[in-house]
Amino acid sequence: MNISYMNLLILYPLIFLAGFVDSIAGGGGLISLPAYLFIGLPSHNALATNKLSSTIGTIFSTLRYAKGRAIIYSVGIPSVVGSLIGSHLGARLALVLSDNILKVVLAILIPVAAIIVLITNPRKSKENSVEDTGSSYGINRTILVATAIGFTIGMYDGFFGPGTGTFLIILYVSLLNMDHVSASGTAKIVNLASNIGALVTFIFGNKVLYSIGLPAAAFGIVGNWLGSGLALKKGAKVIKPVILGVLVLLFIKILSDMV
Repeated sequence: MNISYMNLLILYPLIFLAGFVDSIAGGGGLISLPAYLFIGLPSHNALATNKLSSTIGTIFSTLRYAKGRAIIYSVGIPSVVGSLIGSHLGARLALVLSDNILKVVLAILIPVAAIIVLITNPRKSKENSVEDTGSSYGINRTILVATAIGFTIGMYDGFFGPGTGTFLIILYVSLLNMDHVSASGTAKIVNLASNIGALVTFIFGNKVLYSIGLPAAAFGIVGNWLGSGLALKKGAKVIKPVILGVLVLLFIKILSDMV
């Protein structure tokens, strides 16, 4: 497929921006997928190529969060398991129900989520960011809640998708009292797992345009690396405003789709 240099000059900075935003608060797909569609890629190729660049970029932001010890594995691993199950069921549900129902629900819930972001005051310490994990009750509760979060958001991701990482962060902060940096880092491994699963499917379906996606991935890597570094350094001061921005974008997108 021939894409003009002018289109690529538009695409690649947007992929950088998407990676930057996604590494901080999730929701980068709200920028990157429309960018691929804007330059003229067919829908399936846009989805597949976007998944390639976003997966590669997410690997690097995940590594940086891991290096900064901002991933809570006692939360992330159960969430990954729940997400894989939930995304499968969500995809099956998408084949049965119209997503208009979900869009109406989200149009109501997104402002609520924004309020939660504004009023939530998580603990500052990463070590204390989940309930007392020194007791059996605390460990069991963390695993149960983390699995439920992964399952619920995984089902949403399989059914609809946009803003998955953002909702993970909000739930980790509000339900497990995690600090924003740890919530963002932990959400990355859940996103990475679901991204890899989808990417493998697209690769076997021969839908990925590597000549476009691999250079875009380089821009996504830089965006993810810089964004995760900023989040580790500034914490909630930068993460909360970006989350609110992503929620506004998602709200506008849903309303425009409903019109």
